[in-house]
Amino acid sequence: MTDQHAFPFPVRELANDRVKLTPFLAERHAGAFVSSCAPHPELYAHMPLGPFTTTSEFIEKFLVEWPQKVSGWVTFAVIDKTLPPSAEDDEGGLAGMMSYIRTSGAHLSTEIGGVVTLPAYHRTHVTSNAAGLLMQYALNGVEDGGLGLRRVEWLTSSVNTASLRVAERLGFRRDGVFRWHYLYLDGAKNHKIGNGRALPPGSPEGHLGRDTVVLSVCWDDWEEGVKEKVEAVMARTK
Repeated sequence: MTDQHAFPFPVRELANDRVKLTPFLAERHAGAFVSSCAPHPELYAHMPLGPFTTTSEFIEKFLVEWPQKVSGWVTFAVIDKTLPPSAEDDEGGLAGMMSYIRTSGAHLSTEIGGVVTLPAYHRTHVTSNAAGLLMQYALNGVEDGGLGLRRVEWLTSSVNTASLRVAERLGFRRDGVFRWHYLYLDGAKNHKIGNGRALPPGSPEGHLGRDTVVLSVCWDDWEEGVKEKVEAVMARTK
């Protein structure tokens, strides 16, 4: 099962010599992904969804229900090609997932979201190369095999320093902050990290608020140096 909800552009595998992004197949990737995440609920600390306790819950909530609510969504399995072939991919091991979300064919824009890198691959080449591949496909011109989009966004919690660091290393610029952007229902119980501020009087106990930093790379940023910056980061990241 591949869940591509109204994604307005061609979906294909994206790869370099170390990482491959392939459309996420529930029957091939979900079980290994959920079992790898299960001991680490902190992987979802800054996301509206998760953590997921079963494969069926992940498929239902993340691969089916959420993309139906958020347009222009396609999820990729991130494959580390430096590893031997595995049950999840003939060219390497499953290292995480990433998505294009809120993709607009009319406005030629998308967002890189749903980013989960499995703990074994933190501080390696995986995250920067996977995100870089998504940026290259989105922002390269059609004549160069890309989609020729005008804007790529990266939204993350204001306290998610690791995500902010990755985005800015890849050339994303801060556009602003959406204050109180999300409400994490039962956030404390679900291992969420809020914005550190109290909710209004009378709010249910355990809920948490999130402020969201909006970052972007636009087509002119790409042509004026970010393209080369991304290539350099992908080449040197270990």
